[in-house]
Amino acid sequence: MEILKVEHLSKTYGTGEAKVEALKEVSFSLEKGEFAAVVGESGSGKSTLLNCVGGLDTPTSGKIWLDGQDLFAMKEKKRTVFRRQNIGFIFQSFQLIAELTVEQNIIFPLLLDYQKPDQRKVEEVLDVLGLSDRKHHLPGQLSGGQQQRVAIGRALVTQPMLVLADEPTGNLDSKNSRDVMDLLMKASRYYQQTILMITHNEHLTAGVDRVLRVKDGHLTDLGGVRA
Repeated sequence: MEILKVEHLSKTYGTGEAKVEALKEVSFSLEKGEFAAVVGESGSGKSTLLNCVGGLDTPTSGKIWLDGQDLFAMKEKKRTVFRRQNIGFIFQSFQLIAELTVEQNIIFPLLLDYQKPDQRKVEEVLDVLGLSDRKHHLPGQLSGGQQQRVAIGRALVTQPMLVLADEPTGNLDSKNSRDVMDLLMKASRYYQQTILMITHNEHLTAGVDRVLRVKDGHLTDLGGVRA
């Protein structure tokens, strides 16, 4: 089942001599439960790709469909609600709310949509992430690796169609980086979660379903191999 379809996506910043073509005619698709990693050097266009797919940046041309819905055919207000309900984000900087506990941070996206959290599912997410004994702790009482686990839980709790991970191990040491990757792999398999992750660390792509490389705005599908 195709969850994400990107077709002839281009993004240009500036004009004249200041013109930068960040993405050039990028096309690819992801199936449900597929875990794809996007690799590339700094400035290659991979972050721009993630921002466009997540509806955070508007492409210059091209189409993006999520579960058959044309993301940029929607009005901005509708797209904002659609994004919140269907796309989970994991950021390098964690972006947790310091005054909320682990459990409260995880269920926060549900509360934004006035949804009552399913406590059984919340407990399951906490267990999968190894956070059950930390659920009443504040972010400041956690290690960096534990904070990133909370961010992963927040992205998973709404059971979104797509999770976008922006350098999720960028602020972590090698051990915590491996732990976070193992958790993302587990989420992909256990929840059949579709994940698109960008990373500059090609060693972290071992085991993902597909590797996509972005270079000078062009995307190449390297298939199901380590980059």
